[in-house]
Amino acid sequence: MRDEKKRLALIGFGAMARSLQASFQRSGGEFAIAATLVPPELAPAQDELGDVRLFTDVADLLAWGPSLVIECASHEAVRHFVPTMLRNGVDTIIVSVGSLGDKALLDGLKVAAAEGGSRLTAVSGAIGGLDVLKSARSAGIDSVAYTGMKPPNAWQGTPAADAFDLATLKEPTVIFTGNAEQAARLYPKNANVTAAVALAGIGFEATEVVLVADPALTRNCHKVDAKGAFGRFTIELQNEPLPENPKTSWLAALSIEEAIHSHFRPVDV
Repeated sequence: MRDEKKRLALIGFGAMARSLQASFQRSGGEFAIAATLVPPELAPAQDELGDVRLFTDVADLLAWGPSLVIECASHEAVRHFVPTMLRNGVDTIIVSVGSLGDKALLDGLKVAAAEGGSRLTAVSGAIGGLDVLKSARSAGIDSVAYTGMKPPNAWQGTPAADAFDLATLKEPTVIFTGNAEQAARLYPKNANVTAAVALAGIGFEATEVVLVADPALTRNCHKVDAKGAFGRFTIELQNEPLPENPKTSWLAALSIEEAIHSHFRPVDV
């Protein structure tokens, strides 16, 4: 019997949530997704849920008593549901890190966590090396630049699709330049990693962002370059896309699993 202290519930049941559920099922280990919160108009059919219990009202989920909630839905889901979870003492992991580009929301989440004595964790997603940025902050960071490069089809359904004929691109094309706040707002389903970099480093307004559609790519590529009193730091990753959703890197889904394990791990080394 699984430990009742590990009652895991999701917010959302899209590609990321299903990938997490399938991974836990394959591992046959100590974790399993037991419940999900989805608005009635988006609720999946019962045969899609399997053994996962469906809730359409946040109060009903709270009454069920989750020990950890994992948001993997949208920026709106963070706004509508996560403050309530935190205020009621439920530790929460969020995947839609780009939502934290809204300072008022971030401040509200901090207040809710303090009121509920709970903890909010933002996953690292498709990027690595964020521990270096966090460590370097105390010495001072002069600049952080993030470049995200993906195949053109990964940018479908974004403002890039309105500005470019993505299907006919023949060479790498810059589809966005700006800062992390703008990227997180305009590309919420593609640019959560920029938010993770901004939170770890020098903030949303100061973090430079370039997004590129490259028809030669088959992987999602990320590069972070930071300079400061600590020296210089560069990291590059080439990530396989999540099979169920090319907008998302597989590593982002894996980062959720690690965040869950870390939450319950008695010794985290």
